[in-house]
Amino acid sequence: MKIGVLDIQGSVEEHILMLKKCGVVPVSVKRIEDLREVRGLIIPGGESTTIGKLLKRFGLFDEIIKRARSGMVIWGTCAGAILLAKNVIGQKGKIAVDNLRLMDITVERNAYGRQIDSFETDLDFDFGKVTKKIPAVFIRAPKIVNNEKTVKILANHEGEIVAAIQGKLLATTFHPEMTGDLSVHKLFIGMCK
Repeated sequence: MKIGVLDIQGSVEEHILMLKKCGVVPVSVKRIEDLREVRGLIIPGGESTTIGKLLKRFGLFDEIIKRARSGMVIWGTCAGAILLAKNVIGQKGKIAVDNLRLMDITVERNAYGRQIDSFETDLDFDFGKVTKKIPAVFIRAPKIVNNEKTVKILANHEGEIVAAIQGKLLATTFHPEMTGDLSVHKLFIGMCK
């Protein structure tokens, strides 16, 4: 099975390494042609405004929306979660994010503060049949501040939503690729089967 990692900005190599450890073939997605050969797509953490602009510049923006609507599985981590969200809120005066508006969530950008406020913690993550404690890295992280009833909450941190799923869309506001734990990547791979 081939799973794509959007390769235009952000923590691409980390996701590719995790996918290899899980035994799937990672594909660096830079063009529409790359997108056509994958079962699922990871939109990595990075800078959401930049990634949104580059998606449009490289012609991937509309193609990702089209593929998502036809059933492609997509996982957004950190900035990727922002890009998946229907609504994005943030600090006044900031440039608007060109988000894909696919998932029925509202995400607040940089909700935990600046780079200096980054942190690591353990989360209780709902994997369906079992809830498991996993490590999580938060870097200038957003949080999910609102969700529709069709969105299932998978993890919280201090009462704030940090992971959710809706159909074939998965959002984590933290970076599972920055830990040695393969659990969330395996969940995503399972969604792609």
